[in-house]
Amino acid sequence: MDMSRTRSTRQRLVVIGGDAAGMSAASQARRLRGPEELEIVAFERGHFTSYSACGIPYWVGGDVAGRDELIARTPEEHRARGIDLRLRTEVTAIDPAGRRVRARDLGSGTESWTSYDHLVIATGARPVRPDLPGADAPGVHGVQTLDDGQALLDTLTRTRGRRAVVVGAGYIGVEMAEALIHRGYEVTVLNRGGAPMSTLDPDMGRLVRDAMSGMGITMVDDAEVTKVLTGDDGRVRAVATQDAEYPADVVVLGIGVRPDTALARAAGLPLGDNGGLLTDLAMRVRGHEDIWAGGDCVEVLDLVSGRERHIPLGTHANKHGQVIGTNIGGGYATFPGVVGTAVSKVCDLEIARTGLREKDARRAGLQYVAVTIESTSRAGYYPGASPMTVKMLAERRTGRLLGVQIVGREGAGKRVDIAAVALTAGLTVEQVAHLDLGYAPPFSPVWDPVQVAARKAVAAVREAP
Repeated sequence: MDMSRTRSTRQRLVVIGGDAAGMSAASQARRLRGPEELEIVAFERGHFTSYSACGIPYWVGGDVAGRDELIARTPEEHRARGIDLRLRTEVTAIDPAGRRVRARDLGSGTESWTSYDHLVIATGARPVRPDLPGADAPGVHGVQTLDDGQALLDTLTRTRGRRAVVVGAGYIGVEMAEALIHRGYEVTVLNRGGAPMSTLDPDMGRLVRDAMSGMGITMVDDAEVTKVLTGDDGRVRAVATQDAEYPADVVVLGIGVRPDTALARAAGLPLGDNGGLLTDLAMRVRGHEDIWAGGDCVEVLDLVSGRERHIPLGTHANKHGQVIGTNIGGGYATFPGVVGTAVSKVCDLEIARTGLREKDARRAGLQYVAVTIESTSRAGYYPGASPMTVKMLAERRTGRLLGVQIVGREGAGKRVDIAAVALTAGLTVEQVAHLDLGYAPPFSPVWDPVQVAARKAVAAVREAP
């Protein structure tokens, strides 16, 4: 019998996951409903809450002074706001029919059931760890949580050698390569594909590869990792591919993440093609009036293609939490979807994308034109002007903007926000070309690089058969 619920007229909100989506939902619900109306219990299996996972590479690299700088709100601050936050407690089962969850105290090992009126699933994502011999050896690290970041830093402090291998060349991989370069390591990046950053088209990814190579990072494309080799002490000593061995004193897995939805799957909750939970616009799990989900464990609507996608970003997670907390708190809010905007950097190279890549457009059955231009961040004659490459996709016949990718130096990355707004508004490339953007020589050429690409896309649309 569940004895965790006292006789009371107030409702109980249970939150699984103490980071961005979960604690944003809990905090927003608390703002709208006081403790006398709504009891809030949050379970977190780690040691920390409400932190920036996106900042971990910069903490590891030394750009951020310490771990606490990444924490937006401590457990004590949440508790002071009337949230019963239970750290080092892992939820092991969800019982939708009984409206309860089972949780294990990781310190004592004891388990108990807790009932709910509203359940928020914010379990996040897990790093992809390849099923390879030696992948679990000491010295091999995934980087997703603050605990992961601390474990990696501890290894870097203890390790005498200065050779690092990063497996994977997506956002996590290139950011960790930069962090390790800053730490004084010799860095090799093993990339399974033909160019880094698979979130870009290959031609734009090759620009990233060339720039990283110029920074002293050894880039190896088409590298299928077969095993992690260990020494007599059991620690990692090298990473093997089909063609070669790469010595390593530390290995970082930057292959990407998958939605952490094992609990949801076991409970029979609906999952999408990418393994993430499916919700309605209010972030309520489809078919379940009392269960909500947000953050890296869900799939979201791509406003450009109309398909569900898994896009793990802290920006989305915080918005999901606000929507969920507002709805549980008695208000009304929705999350309409995304256009797939992301920005990153490796050393002084800025990398950005939004909307569809060429293969995304083909998969969606769209006919398109693609153009690429080179420009500068400022007027060419103004000191500090740096080069950038902009690629733009537009739908044939209609000219609707479909996607933009940008690779360049300082001042390049955040220009993608122009395209993100245009995509959300459904603008055509002709409309983008005529946007009234700010201009002065220290900030932009007369024609902003995004508009230069838009003008070329307009011509391509008109010339397309």
